[in-house]
Order: sequence, then C-alpha cells, then structure tokens
Amino acid sequence: MHISDGVLSPAVITAGWAITVLLLLATLWWSKKDVDIAEEIPKISVMTGAFFVASLIHVSIGPTSVHLVLNGLLGVVLGTLAYPAVFIGLVLQALLFQHGGITSIGINVINMGIPALIVYGIFKKGYSTGINPSILGIICGSMATMLSAIMLAIVLISTGEEFTEVAYAAAAANIPIMIIEGILTGSVVTFLLKVRPELLPINKEK
Repeated sequence: MHISDGVLSPAVITAGWAITVLLLLATLWWSKKDVDIAEEIPKISVMTGAFFVASLIHVSIGPTSVHLVLNGLLGVVLGTLAYPAVFIGLVLQALLFQHGGITSIGINVINMGIPALIVYGIFKKGYSTGINPSILGIICGSMATMLSAIMLAIVLISTGEEFTEVAYAAAAANIPIMIIEGILTGSVVTFLLKVRPELLPINKEK
C-alpha cells in the first residue's frame, strides 16, 4: 500500500498532496461539529499507534508486499478523524523508517484514508438501520482493504504500463488481508460494544 519515491509523476504527487491537505482540513472541521477533538486525542493516539505498527510489518510476495492496514478499523472507531490519523501514521513511517516515500505521502494517505471515511459512512448508516454491528464491522474492515488495493492498482496503472503487473499482483495479494481485516474489525467492534460503546463515534455525536 506504500508507494515509494520516484514512482509517481510530479503532477500526481502534487494532486495527491493538494487533495490530502483539503481532506485534512475538511475532516478536522467536520469532526469539530460532532466531538471535542481534544477529548479524542488519547483514542486517536492509540488507534494511530496500532495503524503505525500494523502497517510497518510487511511480507514480500513477488514484486510487491502485503501488510495489515487497519484503515477500516480506524474508520469505524475514529470516524472522520481517521483521515488525520492515517496521515500522522504514514508521515511517521516515512520519516522514521523510510516505509513509503516522502513525496508520495499525499497519494498514500488518499489510498488508505478515503476508504476509511467511506466505511465509516457505511457503518454509521448500517448501524442506524439496525444491521448487526459485528457483521457491519466485518464488511467494513474487508471493504476498506479492498478499496485501498483497488485505488493503489489504479494509481500504479495510470503511472505507466510497466507497473501493470505490479498493480495486479498487489491487488491479488491483498485478498487474504481483506479477510483478516474483516474478522479483526468485526471482533473489535463486538468487544467495544460490550465494554466501551462510547468509544465508537456513532455513540458520541452531539
């Protein structure tokens, strides 16, 4: 999921940073309408830390590598604050461990952050209509990884034909990760609803 420096064109890099900055401002502004962001800092820190560690541990498969992403879990637990959390995690990974490029941070955040926002909307809507939260968690965890893999493939293919095989390999390699992320997210949602339901953003709206 982490695109390195030197892969993307200057136009794509610029667009990626522009969109990420706009989405950071938009998600922070929107979050202020629903929650006190200062009170959410401990939860954001824990979830960002989990994202940071999980996506650092990767396994090489052919021309690509796979790792847990947890962006679906971030979306479900943090809501719109998932996008800033993904940004912080990826910046720290790039600066501290050179995991992913510096110039490509904008695109990498888009690829992982937008799916987190999408599944948050799906989880919130499904929860309000009475769908089983555990099932929703499984769906959202899997869907976020799937969307990230698709977005990564699209970016790589649009960069050049030489990346087509890598794009397909990356998408296929993430299928097992989708299953794992779905089970993990569903399990965490079930646990939180039993012991700390207030940690889910659907239960903290003003």
